[in-house]
Amino acid sequence: MSTPGVLTFTQQAWEQVLAKVKRAVVYLDAACAESLHWGCGSSRLLEAVGNSACYLREFEPAAVGGGAEQPKAVFVLSCLLKGRTVETLRDIICRSHFQYCVVVTAVNHAVHLTANHVPPAAAAELEGQQPVFEQLEEKLCEWMGNMNYTAEVLHVPLLLACAAPHLALTPAFASLFPLLPQDVHILNRARSDKRRLGNLAEVDATTLTPELLLTIRCLVSGLSSLCEHLGVREECFAVGSLSRIIAADLANFAPAKNRRKTATGRASVVFVDRTLDLTGAVGHHGDNLVEKILSVLPQLPGHTNDVMVNMVELTALQAEEENQNMVAPGCLAQSNDPAAKALWEALLNTKHKEAVMEVRRHLVEAASRENLPIKMSMGRVTPGQLMSYIHLFKNNLKALGNHCGLLQLGLATVQTLKHPQTAKWDNFLAFERLLLQSIGESTMSVVLNQLLPMIKPSNQRTNDDYSPEELLVLLIYIYSVSGEFSVDKDLGEGEEKVKKALAQVFCEESELSPLLQKITGCDSSINLTFRKSRSAVDELFTSLRDIAGARNLMKQFKSVYVPGNHTHQVSRPHPSDHPLLILFVVGGVTASEAKMIKDLVPSLKPGTQVIVLSTRLLKPTNIPELLFTTDRLHPDLGF
Repeated sequence: MSTPGVLTFTQQAWEQVLAKVKRAVVYLDAACAESLHWGCGSSRLLEAVGNSACYLREFEPAAVGGGAEQPKAVFVLSCLLKGRTVETLRDIICRSHFQYCVVVTAVNHAVHLTANHVPPAAAAELEGQQPVFEQLEEKLCEWMGNMNYTAEVLHVPLLLACAAPHLALTPAFASLFPLLPQDVHILNRARSDKRRLGNLAEVDATTLTPELLLTIRCLVSGLSSLCEHLGVREECFAVGSLSRIIAADLANFAPAKNRRKTATGRASVVFVDRTLDLTGAVGHHGDNLVEKILSVLPQLPGHTNDVMVNMVELTALQAEEENQNMVAPGCLAQSNDPAAKALWEALLNTKHKEAVMEVRRHLVEAASRENLPIKMSMGRVTPGQLMSYIHLFKNNLKALGNHCGLLQLGLATVQTLKHPQTAKWDNFLAFERLLLQSIGESTMSVVLNQLLPMIKPSNQRTNDDYSPEELLVLLIYIYSVSGEFSVDKDLGEGEEKVKKALAQVFCEESELSPLLQKITGCDSSINLTFRKSRSAVDELFTSLRDIAGARNLMKQFKSVYVPGNHTHQVSRPHPSDHPLLILFVVGGVTASEAKMIKDLVPSLKPGTQVIVLSTRLLKPTNIPELLFTTDRLHPDLGF
């Protein structure tokens, strides 16, 4: 039996689902599909279905129903069974010929009682009963058209997408992001003058919106199930306002209290708000190949933590743009290929140079095992050299099948090394170092004046210049690393110049990117007036000021930067009483941060096991979207 960990937690959960899917049409929502993708792969699910007439389908209102030859359906959902989710279930079932329906939810029954406004005392009396699930089972039979048909509703904790034994993400909570001071003003709109909140320190569970509170409870439900699987009684710690609320909710979660009584192990669970240090998220000082892959390759549709790898090079098609979509993309998750999985974990845990050498070593060893005519070359690894090894597999179907996962990671590496954005990575790093030096020696207004000449309209930009999205990344870096600063006339003038230049650049874009469309509220640059653009930029700077003051309420860890030294991440408390440390970063974590934590904790206290959890695996361009366009107080719960 494997030692309990995030991977065994995920795999055991999926085994419960796989036991239900034989000869079924399976509907999955995006978050569960991502958990499957990293945990055991869609091929494992298809094997369990075992019927070519049955299919995997996306759970959505327009999903195709089941025909007469498809009497069984399994719905695998990450969310509460309420509102739009139940309406979608009804619509799919009513246009199908199902006689047997199974609905799996990642949210336990206790949270469904909360969502249905059942008071805690009444919920406690229902322990061991599942009235919400039982009522839905009756509805399922009603929608199938016969009360004698079979319906089953059950909870399975499909919380995690496991990127590595030490790193797991929560796809259903990818948009969960810590609150900012501006959110306090929004909360105050619904409160009387006497009950107004002064700052984020006064925000607690009773003051949150119902949607955010339920989102937190759904997350806590999954984390409690993880602690149960690990066999631990957890102690909760928090750094940051939203983390404090999540930690308190886990500590007070009724089902958690019961299971802690019998747990034999101990663990510390530390929640940290991402907003306390956004420099680590948007900066380019992480010397990690995975971060660069995530940054430059296109996102895999429907996923938050994986990319599309162009596989055309392994086919007879010409590598023309029109052929890119003719071949299914590769990806980074290789859950059923031990060799590729080992390489992926090596890429996560090594520096860029060593990672590229590791890719070469794996390709050389694979080619040798297949007796392919490989020409050895030592020294610096180049994209051309890696490509020459990959091409050896091209016309050998058996070798291609044996090493498909490895070839996907190899091509991801080549495409990243050759990508023009990778060359720009060093430009970012150089400018960030210059900024650090300036911040240590100068005022904020001087730093902004350094940025001003770099704000150029599209018709004046070269490939080496910064796009509007990249300028936002740099601004987030500047304001986050600076921390609290005094507001004076010079700063006001400096900000005004940057705002005006940025608003003008937005207006002059020939085509608005998806991010700029969300920020400005305009789907086309033709409709974007300077007034609209300037209003949007003013809102951006409100968020930037909030980020600069994010550490104001802290007694310790106020700075992420020591003048005259390299940049430092937010210092994290080390509740070192327990052999297992679970660190949950609310708002996302980068690959290099996960590696740093994994290496640092055991060096500070040998023998400590560490698991890094987070809402998503970050690349620098994720942060402007999360910061500027996410409705932090009203997450979409599907109802």
